[in-house]
Amino acid sequence: PPALTGSPPQALVDDTEDVSLDFGSEEELALRKAPIRHPLATFFHLFFRVSAIVTYLFCDWFSNSFVACFVTILLLLSFDFWSVKNVTGRLLVGLRWWNQIDEDGKSHWVFEAKRVPTVAASTEAEARIFWLGLIICPVIWTVFFFSTLFSLKLKWLALVIAGISLQTANLYGYIHCKLEGQKPISRVTSGLFATADVPKRQSRISEDGTGEQGK
Repeated sequence: PPALTGSPPQALVDDTEDVSLDFGSEEELALRKAPIRHPLATFFHLFFRVSAIVTYLFCDWFSNSFVACFVTILLLLSFDFWSVKNVTGRLLVGLRWWNQIDEDGKSHWVFEAKRVPTVAASTEAEARIFWLGLIICPVIWTVFFFSTLFSLKLKWLALVIAGISLQTANLYGYIHCKLEGQKPISRVTSGLFATADVPKRQSRISEDGTGEQGK
């Protein structure tokens, strides 16, 4: 019988060692190609505000109680304000704003914009949905304000003003975040250069001082 050599098994071992399994690349590629990467956040970005508008328009069909309709719409507006301010703005467009109080008791508004792109960053479709929902709904509540005045339904006036205030506050905050994110970093770089020049200037002053003392 022919003698068996050890070269073929060695070749098989080498072939198996070169095989690498990468299970995360397919999911990452699918995430990059997805038109909407945050479907849940996109849904709730529109759900609460659209539900508040629909409930305001058709609340008389479901209930004759003004208090029940008032409380339901106000809760929907509050949920919308919280979710848009704390969740959907950060996930869909990478923006965030809030108010903080320092040790002296002074109130400061902080506006942030994410500049570092990530795999789970928002897409153009998500950004378009975010800004359209953020702009159109306050306009609708403004229309409700004038219709309430002209129809003399003054009992709804407080609710309409609350809707305008809550949704305009988010719009105002995110517009500031967008503007802050688009500002050039010349001020920051100039500040860094200024701080970098301080030790150089100090060294020059010390050199001049020593030179004068030597003289």
